[in-house]
Amino acid sequence: MPAPSRTGLDRAALRADLRAAVPDATIALGITVAIFGWLYERVRAETSATVAVMPFLADANEYWMYWACQAFGWSALLWAWLTTMLGLLRSGPGPRRRPVSAVRLERWHRSTSLTTIGLMFAHAALFFAELVRANSDGLGPLGRVWSAFVETFVPGGYGSGTGVVAILLGLLALYLAIPLGLLYYFRGGTGARLWRALHRFVIVVYVLSVWHTLLYGTNVWFDGWPRTTLWLLQLPVALVLLARLLAPARRAERARDASRPAWARVLWGGAVTAVLGAIAVVVAVVVTGRDGGRTPDVPSAPLSVTQGMVWAGLAVFAVGVAATILVVRRSPVRPPRRTGDRTATG
Repeated sequence: MPAPSRTGLDRAALRADLRAAVPDATIALGITVAIFGWLYERVRAETSATVAVMPFLADANEYWMYWACQAFGWSALLWAWLTTMLGLLRSGPGPRRRPVSAVRLERWHRSTSLTTIGLMFAHAALFFAELVRANSDGLGPLGRVWSAFVETFVPGGYGSGTGVVAILLGLLALYLAIPLGLLYYFRGGTGARLWRALHRFVIVVYVLSVWHTLLYGTNVWFDGWPRTTLWLLQLPVALVLLARLLAPARRAERARDASRPAWARVLWGGAVTAVLGAIAVVVAVVVTGRDGGRTPDVPSAPLSVTQGMVWAGLAVFAVGVAATILVVRRSPVRPPRRTGDRTATG
């Protein structure tokens, strides 16, 4: 593969990964169609939890775009889980004898990342299209399009119910996934060290995606096995992330490396503590089957997180990204080790 340009987009790598993503995206579309069929049949059989929450959606034919939006949302979350696992396995310790080579694992990670971004956008686009179609506020065609655009694509633009926070979280996930996921193709300009450091922030996209689903995924709205299963799927992610922190593939990232500055060790300790806490929460939810969410026929508690809190969290995130850029730019380049050190993507 040709070396990436020193300034700008590595078109050759992007074209190669887009071609590699075609089979992956085809499988994802097939799964999306299957999910759509399952959701559609649940509506017709009157067993849909979504219809229990929003009875007006009981006409599956009229609201088919909404159900397609839901199907793309679930396949997007599934592919986000898959690409997150692949990235963590690639950059973590891994067995000495892998069933799949590290190079192939990395290529799978990149192709599934591209597919995930496409599925996320399709999820949002179908929600936008449904809002345009269903808008009954007496607006003209342009007014309906503009109103739907604001509610769908402008962070903070959706102003009712749980969606006030849930859609904001989903939009932040989408808008962060694009630069953090595609940054690899600009590594010729940023440098491999900065790209690698910033790409680690992509785990936040996955967290936001799961949070968005738990708040707004009406098919797992109520406490019960569907919601518990969603929590259970987070356990392998947390365990592999913990392994990635404890024994990263790159020796320079290991906590025992005496050359690492004190602040880096403090951040590492905080990250390990946070992951251990997340594992404890997931185990508790799976064992009890309750996560403090909704229960059928019981009035829901008000949201414990506001838009202001989310924006404050985004500000902290932005400060962390800016500090990372500053540290990487100012830190000296360390010579590579020649004792069998491995490189990794994330």
